[in-house]
Amino acid sequence: MRQRGDAMLEEFAEGIWLANGPAVVAAMGFRYPTRMAVIRLPDGGLWIWSPVALDHQLKWKIDNLGPVRFLVAPNHLHHVFLSDWVEAYPEAQVAAAPGLAEKRDDLSVDITLGRTPDPAWADVIQQVRVDGNRITTEVVFFHQPSRTVLVADLLQQLPVGWFRGWRALVARMDGMVGLEPAVPRKFRVAFQDKEAARTAVRRILAWRARAVVVAHGAPVTTDGNALLRRAFAWLDD
Repeated sequence: MRQRGDAMLEEFAEGIWLANGPAVVAAMGFRYPTRMAVIRLPDGGLWIWSPVALDHQLKWKIDNLGPVRFLVAPNHLHHVFLSDWVEAYPEAQVAAAPGLAEKRDDLSVDITLGRTPDPAWADVIQQVRVDGNRITTEVVFFHQPSRTVLVADLLQQLPVGWFRGWRALVARMDGMVGLEPAVPRKFRVAFQDKEAARTAVRRILAWRARAVVVAHGAPVTTDGNALLRRAFAWLDD
């Protein structure tokens, strides 16, 4: 485990905590802020979504919450820090979206995320697999007790001024920067099967979310269902 500096872990709602990690660098030098969520399961174990960089302070806070049961990669892009978590918590199971096992053959994927939740977390966490996108297959989650939806990359809202120069122009044109989380244009174009996407979104909207947490952007704490309807309205065009 490498020392990387503090990642604050704060309670977001009862039974769910958030931690912001350091930025990661993607293709063409684009930097993205990172965020993870921790959910306490009924047995006291922890379900960790999109793990950020693990430092000693964050590990201490996690260990004080409970034993880590699951490390969840919601799509095949959110894997950068998984190895450190697997090393720190060898008893935890890795649950990953389709495509990650092929991309990271050095990782042992215990659960491939499907269209229905694993029985280990189905009592408190629902999930929808959003198929038909050329960039990645993402699994969106819903923490039922807090009515919180977790979205990794399908919704993004980078802070104004986060990018500079030509990257700022590209980010604005792509819809990564805006007043609220939205589906970037590259993801919209990448949907080969819009009917599959519509089916998935209908299931997501049926959750009647209160809050929406995104990996790359600020959490939305009220009227989450209305936000999701606006974000995916383009699918009806």
